[in-house]
Amino acid sequence: MEKLTGVIDHFLFRNDTNGYGVFELTTEDDDIICVGTVSGYDEGEMVEVTGEYVIHPQYGPQLKLESVKAILPTGIIGIERYLSSGIIKGVGPKMAKRIVNEFGEDTLRVIEEEPQRLVRIKGISERIAQSICEQVVGKKEQQDALIFLSQYGISQTLSLKIYEAYGNLLYNIIKDNPYKLMDEIDGVGFRKADEIARKAGIKVDSEYRIQSGIVYALTQAMGDGNTYLPKDELIRRASQLLEVREEDVEIQLPNLAVDKKLVIKNENDSTNCYTSFLYNQELAVASMLRDLNEDSVKPVESITQKRIDKVQKELGLQLDEMQKKAVELSLSSGILIITGGPGTGKTTTINAIIHCIEQEGLDVMLAAPTGRAAKRMTEATGYEAKTVHRMLELNGAISQDSKTVYFERNRDNPLEADVFIIDEMSMIDIQLFNALLKAIPVGAKLILVGDVNQLPSVGPGQVLYDLIESGCYPTVILKHIFRQAEMSDIVVNAHKINRGESIPLDTNSKDFLFLERNDPNVIYKHMVQLITQKLPDYVDATPSQIQVLTPTHIGALGVEALNHVLQKYINPPSSQKTEKEFGDILFREGDKVMQTKNDYSLEWEIVGRNNIVVDKGAGVFNGDVGTIVEINASEGYICVEYDEKKKIKYGYDHLDELELAYAITIHKSQGSEYPAVIMPLLGGPRPLLTRNLLYTGVTRAKRCVMILGNKETVNVMIRNESERKRYTGLYMRIKEVMN
Repeated sequence: MEKLTGVIDHFLFRNDTNGYGVFELTTEDDDIICVGTVSGYDEGEMVEVTGEYVIHPQYGPQLKLESVKAILPTGIIGIERYLSSGIIKGVGPKMAKRIVNEFGEDTLRVIEEEPQRLVRIKGISERIAQSICEQVVGKKEQQDALIFLSQYGISQTLSLKIYEAYGNLLYNIIKDNPYKLMDEIDGVGFRKADEIARKAGIKVDSEYRIQSGIVYALTQAMGDGNTYLPKDELIRRASQLLEVREEDVEIQLPNLAVDKKLVIKNENDSTNCYTSFLYNQELAVASMLRDLNEDSVKPVESITQKRIDKVQKELGLQLDEMQKKAVELSLSSGILIITGGPGTGKTTTINAIIHCIEQEGLDVMLAAPTGRAAKRMTEATGYEAKTVHRMLELNGAISQDSKTVYFERNRDNPLEADVFIIDEMSMIDIQLFNALLKAIPVGAKLILVGDVNQLPSVGPGQVLYDLIESGCYPTVILKHIFRQAEMSDIVVNAHKINRGESIPLDTNSKDFLFLERNDPNVIYKHMVQLITQKLPDYVDATPSQIQVLTPTHIGALGVEALNHVLQKYINPPSSQKTEKEFGDILFREGDKVMQTKNDYSLEWEIVGRNNIVVDKGAGVFNGDVGTIVEINASEGYICVEYDEKKKIKYGYDHLDELELAYAITIHKSQGSEYPAVIMPLLGGPRPLLTRNLLYTGVTRAKRCVMILGNKETVNVMIRNESERKRYTGLYMRIKEVMN
């Protein structure tokens, strides 16, 4: 490890968002190029750096920074350079020279302790002298704060956020209640706050710690899709997390409720605990649904059979009885729910409804939760469908409560249409549904379409299920499989799986194939052959369009192991491809990658000819899949191209949001459709081997499903109808509001 002292001469590159920078450090002996995180440091500052020398293939030797620490400049030359660097506003090179000539090596002490003496320098008034003093002292206080916070394992970028938020108050906050950072500083979660608290000597049974741990336990439950936890389960989870007694946890619940961080409800013979945020989201959704259902300002009589016959003739359709019922109800209801499995005619029904809406002279908007789902909706209907985020005009900024994204379309600026049709509703979580309802004007009609038997949303809630469960809205369930769909074994077997019936497991089908294989290494071999050689021509697709879906992250056939194997054969190493190692993942140009969480701050661009930006915006979402088109080591970013040629540059500190996507979990495949799906199924934890997981995986394939594994695992999944239970309260809020 090298340790050097010098002056930051100039920056070759810096990213103010993530703190990454490349600068030239001037030492007594040499000029060194340094790369790493340098938040809060400016040109002209004297710093002590530690790091390791690396050889960049294009830019030569560099010092890869481990740490950076500011030190006060010494000597007349160092002080003059510091003052004239531009750090101190109002002091240029000439004035800096006059100040140093007057006070010599005592300059910085004079500025800090006797700023009034500066007025003897030509061009310095009392006001300017005071400003110089405040800036020098402020800079010193900032660096002292960064050094102080580094003792608690806090990064420079995060330290700068804390200092900007609290100034010198941060010392008391760190020593008394570092859990305060969780609520007010983006990037500080419970684990980080708890680590700081431990180093600060906060007691394990501290009131602040237990209360923060309870909220964190609920937040973790939210990550599993829950919007609340039963009181006893919350106490148990928080007690285990904090390693304190259950009674110590229980006594803090009323205090959190008084502080409005928790809502405690007695309902369904249970005491349930919600975060105030999610409880209010569910309550708001229930209230807005009631208003939409009751206050339609353009009531339309049920569509007659004569009208339906006319639509069928004009569109060349033949609707079954339930489809006709959906069309009849589409305009007479404020809210309509249409659900059904593959091949039951959901898209045909939507087309008929759109046709009737147009005949009434009403405007319609179509949307779906993902780009791929919206694209499929557009292709199937001939009408433009947008992602819900795009329809709501995602701003990319976070609202003041720091928990919800800001959309341009909201109560004050609603969408302009009479009827809204939202597809793939099973994917939409409570937070996105809340934002959607805020933007739908009172009097408009809302038609929600989806497959309630698919896996619920990745985010908290199970909105479509709860809406149907409430029994408060007209719901049409499509069950009839149409003749064309009956020719597809994918569709036929999907419905059998959903009914809990056994399916043929052999290679006799054209689009649903099973190979009995019991050795993971043999499965790897077949998988690579299928993706690179056999399936592309069979389904008319590229290898990157063929998707491996698996129930789990870990194990020989989990996402992590599969991606390691598949990357080696599908995108092997090459001298022409730059790589970046991050944790256990090696990213390589050409890799297929997935975004693992919603990030509304990341900006995207669409670049046209001559490298001209033709469109830009912000936001990338959990489950989006793209390709690494560039790894730029000198500027510290990876560029990923997503659908519609959207390019996003990820700073190295954002790489925890990416993972390889040659194989993904079935859960992450929701809303997507692939030419071919390969599913390795060879045992695993029973909670993951469920019927609706298998059903969801199978229904992602358009032309071919290939299962590699053993029959027993497939049959276990078909028999296992127990889904991972989600605790959600939307249906209870709906009933409360309706009553």
